[in-house]
Amino acid sequence: MVLKIYNTHMISSMTGYGSASRQVSLGAGVVADLQVECRAVNSRFLDLGFRLPDECRGAEPALRELATQSLSRGKVEFRAAWRVNSGAAGAAKSNPHALGALNKDRLDALYTLQEHAQTAFPNAEALRIADILRWPGIVSEPRGEEEGWIAATVEAGRAALAALMDSRHAEGKALVGVLTSITSKMREIVKVIEPKVPQYVAQYQEKLTERLAEALAVQEQGKTSSGSGTELMERIRQEVVLYAVRIDVAEEFARLKTHLQVVDTALAGKGPVGKRLDFLMQELNREANTLSSKSVSEECTQAALELKLLIEQMREQVQNLE
Repeated sequence: MVLKIYNTHMISSMTGYGSASRQVSLGAGVVADLQVECRAVNSRFLDLGFRLPDECRGAEPALRELATQSLSRGKVEFRAAWRVNSGAAGAAKSNPHALGALNKDRLDALYTLQEHAQTAFPNAEALRIADILRWPGIVSEPRGEEEGWIAATVEAGRAALAALMDSRHAEGKALVGVLTSITSKMREIVKVIEPKVPQYVAQYQEKLTERLAEALAVQEQGKTSSGSGTELMERIRQEVVLYAVRIDVAEEFARLKTHLQVVDTALAGKGPVGKRLDFLMQELNREANTLSSKSVSEECTQAALELKLLIEQMREQVQNLE
């Protein structure tokens, strides 16, 4: 049996649904309607499940192969169910055996059992026709050939999987649009706040120098025992410059923009990107946290908080990508 491998080069969501139906000949002019459903939800790995009736069990290996060749992540379940086609009632009028044949041996055994029961319980009612037909083994229903069931199940499963893939691709395309919109908002925030950072750092450096100078002026009115006042002020400035370097966030902004570019590149590409984007969300969040901790202005703090909120929104959406 040749199994078709579906296109896996598109960015896809991990959630989706597909179904398809096929008919199976049961013999004696009776046809069964078989329906196969394929459902998928989020999962870190590819987790396959099968809920198939006994007649369809033989198709499980082929369905498993189809799924593993087409999917890389997600909790995927195949479900199958069947029922006799409503047209079987018409067939039964022209063919009494269309809906099944009586098992004479079982019927004789049931008759003997009823006689023994009525001997023991004379007042017991005799079995009705409906009771007899429902008795296990009395009616041998047409079940069709195993090969026919397997072929129909695989064919319906293939079609259901194709529908599932289409729905995953459609949702994946929508998610890419959402994520791209979020990265654009993050870029706008960086574009506004980044040019102001040097000014914030300089203002903070100047303010810190003034405060230190005022504190020292209270204790020192003239020369200190360690040198002149000019030397002391120079040392203060050096310490302030070193601290200002530690609070400079130029590198964080550079890495943030680099990560955003990598995210956009991944979204513009093909194939599974969920795990890669999940890692990038961690890196983006780390840079946003550093920006927040190094912030020296209210505007910078607010920008870092907005970035963290947008990153969290992206992370939630990324969890849905294959």
